[in-house]
Amino acid sequence: MTAPRVLQIGMDPEVIDFSPWPGQDAAALRARIGEAEAALRDAGVDVTQCLLTDDADAAESTVREVFTSGQFDVVEIGSGLRTSHEYTLVFERAVNTVAALQPGVPFCFNDSPETTLDAVRRGLAQQS
Repeated sequence: MTAPRVLQIGMDPEVIDFSPWPGQDAAALRARIGEAEAALRDAGVDVTQCLLTDDADAAESTVREVFTSGQFDVVEIGSGLRTSHEYTLVFERAVNTVAALQPGVPFCFNDSPETTLDAVRRGLAQQS
């Protein structure tokens, strides 16, 4: 059996303004994302990361580039991209680009890096 392919789309920690979250910074978020990715790999998932900047045109290009490697079983979109008003255009372009490149692919959404594995499991269950 082939490992399920999951695309994780989120904001690059380097472009995030962490001032609303004291104690958080790019390095801490990157570590948390890395732990989530390791948990997915340990669960037998083939993970592709797609970290976006705050430029919608660049984000669309980045998503298009990732899809040159093939199709995905699930696309997980991180909470930082979805819930931050300043990234609404980036979020919109990312979702619309995925939908155009792979119509019908299931989406799943985490609350934080720590809930990514559960979100992906929900997304994969949509295919059963």
